[in-house]
Amino acid sequence: MSDNRALSAEIRVIPTERREGGTLKHFRRYWDLYLILLPGLLHLILFRYVPLWGILIAFQDYSPFAGMKGSDWVGLKHFNAMFHDAEFAKLLKNTFLISIYKIVWGFPGPILLALMLNEVRRTLFKRWFQTLVYLPHFLSWIIIGGILFNLLSPSTGVINDVLKAFGMEPILFLASPEWFRTILVASDLWKEIGWGTIIYLAALSSVDPQLYEAAIMDGANKWKQTIYITLPSIMGTIVILFLLRLGNILEVGFEQIFVLYNPLVYDVADVFETYIYREGITRGNFSYTTAIGLFQNVVGLLLVVLANQASKKAGQDGIW
Repeated sequence: MSDNRALSAEIRVIPTERREGGTLKHFRRYWDLYLILLPGLLHLILFRYVPLWGILIAFQDYSPFAGMKGSDWVGLKHFNAMFHDAEFAKLLKNTFLISIYKIVWGFPGPILLALMLNEVRRTLFKRWFQTLVYLPHFLSWIIIGGILFNLLSPSTGVINDVLKAFGMEPILFLASPEWFRTILVASDLWKEIGWGTIIYLAALSSVDPQLYEAAIMDGANKWKQTIYITLPSIMGTIVILFLLRLGNILEVGFEQIFVLYNPLVYDVADVFETYIYREGITRGNFSYTTAIGLFQNVVGLLLVVLANQASKKAGQDGIW
């Protein structure tokens, strides 16, 4: 009996001793990987967490000359003004609609493209095509804006030249409220669809080929293989990326809109980010625009938390 007790005590002690030095040994063993991680971690801390102190000016009448310590505290004054401002309703509507349009058209796009590329068997063609669809991601919105201005110009643009050839009147695409959101969504889809396929292609490469072989033996065609094997196998990746996308639902891309919009389309194109730039940077209304930015972040956080809970109830892992 005493021997058994001693053996049990020894078994309990060994894992404890291993755990005590496990973390330090882990860092020593993978120090080079943590060194690679360090620049990204420092960037995250410096540009994401340190600026969080700036949230305090949303509760002040902030003055750059007085600083945060010398500015008067006003509580929820700016939030009250935000919710009673007629401009806020327009900004919320524009931001929400553009974001929803981008999700509806832009989120499934990379998935469909990845599924199609996954079926291509000619390696050389597949690589060339991937390069072509990835390329727009590396172009800045300034360059893409110049391309769009040239294509859609009412006098020299290719699109309007085609319309004129059919006897139609030229259209001021970038100055037309009816066309502007369509151009935003289409250009964003063209720019990012190739880059978004990278993650899904990586997820598709992990699907067990034996599942397809078994499905073929059962007489399943490509469509059924996609519905019952491919999509369920990458559903975890799809859910996680969708949850992350929801977190940015009130952020629709400042650079794109800032490059393309003009006062003629403010009614349909002015969003929180462009309004914050005009009011906060150019007019110095720092406290009010900080309150708007805080509102954006809180809404994004709530959407991620609610969607994460819903995904777990549906049987998916979620983000946490």
